[in-house]
Amino acid sequence: MTLTLPTFEASTAPLARRNPVAKLAAALLFSGPLIATLDPLTPTIALAVELAVLPLFGMRYGTLFRRAWPLVLAAGGIVITLVMFAAERTGATVATLGPFEVTTGVLVTALGMVLRVFAIALPGIIVFATTDPTDLADALVQNVRAPARFAIGALAAFRLVPLLGEEWQMLSLARRARGVDAGRNPLAKLRLFVSTAFALLVGALRRGGRLAVAMDARGFDAGTPRTYARRQTFGRADAALMIGATLVSAAALTTTVLLGLFRPIVG
Repeated sequence: MTLTLPTFEASTAPLARRNPVAKLAAALLFSGPLIATLDPLTPTIALAVELAVLPLFGMRYGTLFRRAWPLVLAAGGIVITLVMFAAERTGATVATLGPFEVTTGVLVTALGMVLRVFAIALPGIIVFATTDPTDLADALVQNVRAPARFAIGALAAFRLVPLLGEEWQMLSLARRARGVDAGRNPLAKLRLFVSTAFALLVGALRRGGRLAVAMDARGFDAGTPRTYARRQTFGRADAALMIGATLVSAAALTTTVLLGLFRPIVG
């Protein structure tokens, strides 16, 4: 079993070239209001907008699917959980699975939650897939006035993420060379997965500790004013991106309210 982790892909598309802080803020402003509703219409509109603007970020649909496939597992978990433990089972009964009744109300709720998970997660996936981590750290320090210690530490951690996949593969190959193989036994595969994950965690903690000491030794926490090799400007196009994301999200919620389908998460 190999573990592959996605990395940043450079692009010259119009929205991909926007300020990293603007893209991150636009993603939050667009997906934030989706948390307020449980209906399936609002996230459906949001997903349609996200897929429509994807080419403007210079990202292919196949690439988005390869990065977002873990959301499918989350969606399956949501459906199974609601089918088994939903408190309200309104509507007509669609199917009966042993002691569990699958009703139209449960299916609508599950559909709304699954769509909401995708609609909230995809903007973040798109932003991080089209943003250079170094540019993001620079923009956080220059435009948001975030502490340099936090921004540079987050950048270093983000740069180390792809190494986890290589480390997992090395651990798996080393154990296979020593004759540690689960074969076709599912319980043995689970034990091997847990032990490999624990070894990966220990290695990541050790590497993080060494990196922190090295960064302190090089004066990253000196407290003196820092200069910037690459300036990150925040222009009118960046502000327009944030405003546009807010307006589109508000329009999706307004459409749902006008159609009488709005289901607030509270109340």
